[in-house]
Amino acid sequence: MSDLINKASLQLNEMIMEALGTLVAEEAVPAVPIPAFTIEIPADKSHGDFAANTAMVCARAFRLPPRKIAELICSKLDLTGTIFDRTEVAGPGFINFFLGRKWFSDVVRNVLDEKENYGRTELGKGKKVLVEFVSANPTGPMHIGNARGGAIGDCLASVLQWAGYHAEREFYVNDAGNQIEKFGKSLSLRYMHICSEKGQEIYKSAADTDEVCSRIYGEDGSTADFPMPEDVYLGQDIIAHAKNYFDLHGNSLEALPEEDRRKALVDYALPLNIEGLERDLKKYRIVYDNWFRESTIHAKNETKAVVDKLMESGHAYEQDGAIWFRATEYGLDKDFVLRRSNGLYTYIVPDIAYHYNKLVTRGFDKAINVLGADHHGYVPRLKAALSALGVDAAKLDVVLMQMVRLVRGGETVKLSKRSGKAITLVTLLDEIPIDAARFYFNLREANSQFEFDLDLAVEKSSQNPVYYVQYAHARICSMMRTLGEEGYTIPDTADFDLLSDPREIELIRHLASLPKEIDLAAKSYDPAKITKYAIDLATLFHRFYDGCSVKNASSDDLRNARLLLCSAVRQTIRNVLTILNIEQPEKM
Repeated sequence: MSDLINKASLQLNEMIMEALGTLVAEEAVPAVPIPAFTIEIPADKSHGDFAANTAMVCARAFRLPPRKIAELICSKLDLTGTIFDRTEVAGPGFINFFLGRKWFSDVVRNVLDEKENYGRTELGKGKKVLVEFVSANPTGPMHIGNARGGAIGDCLASVLQWAGYHAEREFYVNDAGNQIEKFGKSLSLRYMHICSEKGQEIYKSAADTDEVCSRIYGEDGSTADFPMPEDVYLGQDIIAHAKNYFDLHGNSLEALPEEDRRKALVDYALPLNIEGLERDLKKYRIVYDNWFRESTIHAKNETKAVVDKLMESGHAYEQDGAIWFRATEYGLDKDFVLRRSNGLYTYIVPDIAYHYNKLVTRGFDKAINVLGADHHGYVPRLKAALSALGVDAAKLDVVLMQMVRLVRGGETVKLSKRSGKAITLVTLLDEIPIDAARFYFNLREANSQFEFDLDLAVEKSSQNPVYYVQYAHARICSMMRTLGEEGYTIPDTADFDLLSDPREIELIRHLASLPKEIDLAAKSYDPAKITKYAIDLATLFHRFYDGCSVKNASSDDLRNARLLLCSAVRQTIRNVLTILNIEQPEKM
């Protein structure tokens, strides 16, 4: 794939080094090692398309003023056969470079030639990357907090694929441990209530309506008749499962031992919850390559294996019947427990085994986790344990994500923790378009605080960023359709050197930057760079379209060039929205 900005930068580097070589040969500068210099794109385009600080960094080595060095370099630069038109020395010694018309023409041709592949790069060189995200607790429905993580994780995996990595999406199903014990206890309590005389009375009077859920407990999660302990789940989904099981099997579990009753209810409800998670995520356009169950870690004794390995290598020790990890050897404040004195493993051990499975057993080159910001203390522990197991901890990267504040009418929408009242992912997607959700949750870096305006997300105006971008695509489609109806045809090629208006130049320059932005997004694990690119592209297109007439261009040749420029913009918007898995409407 072609990255014309990168090619221009490489050509510049070569030209500068050749000029320096000539200066050394002529003894105009001393024969000393050339310090590393940077080539960048100036924010102010009047300073050129590229700028190099070569003269500045060479001043001490050459013992000459930077501006004098810059003038010497420029005197030896040979622009013949290059994509550059001219150079200039600016300020104390910066060298500015200006691209020739051919480069801009090549950008448009490049987009039109590569079509749906435009923007793809080979940064990753096929390395295997596993992106784990959401991994919501399967004991209940997906809450609003997972909406941002889902959008970020899914789009990050897509960015990595476009940057040349082999990226897979994974959902880690916590189907073992304390949360499942709590789930079973919650289900059993609700089921036994329904089986009781009082529960039957409420249940029958509800007559198969949702009223049964609200009448069984109050807003604090309990009733005077049937108080609930603190260590249970109070969501309405728990009651719904208990109610549905009773509908199917009556009070068949009432006389069973508590452990057997819990197991039967979990075996019934947990698969339904996992199916629900998968269904909700598909509605959000997220499809995972793998659904990895924690229970498989336990079934294969991989938890025991990693603890044994740590003990054998001396990185863990036994004290008071418990097994501790020597975390202080890895810079942590204190050691932590791996296995309690009662023989039960702590929560982090299955996670250690799971990440060992990712990076060693399955051989991924990189594991990326998208986690809530409350996991910041957990990550160093995990990395320390992996290092002790002989795994390069640098292979694990974690994207820590801040929570989102929902706003409606200028007021914060409370994410109630009361039983059954929390906003779920499905609730959100029933209220706002999926396109808006996926775009909005990628508007800011993951670690930034974010305010989601529910009113703006459904607004059909230029103030709504996803609508603004989609409208640019639809506007081009509408223009093409109208011109076709009027007898104009879209040519196969055109003289793109005619595109010289500053608005055309800026638009083309932005088209050229897509591969670079994809690489930057992949390196920084930040899909927000892609949404920003899309908004900027739409802005530049609207500015061009409003100021440079296509239909009424001054000549047929210019009209054809502008038509194909519009076609290149449309293709680029499509590609960007494809990365984000957002629709590209042709009419709005």
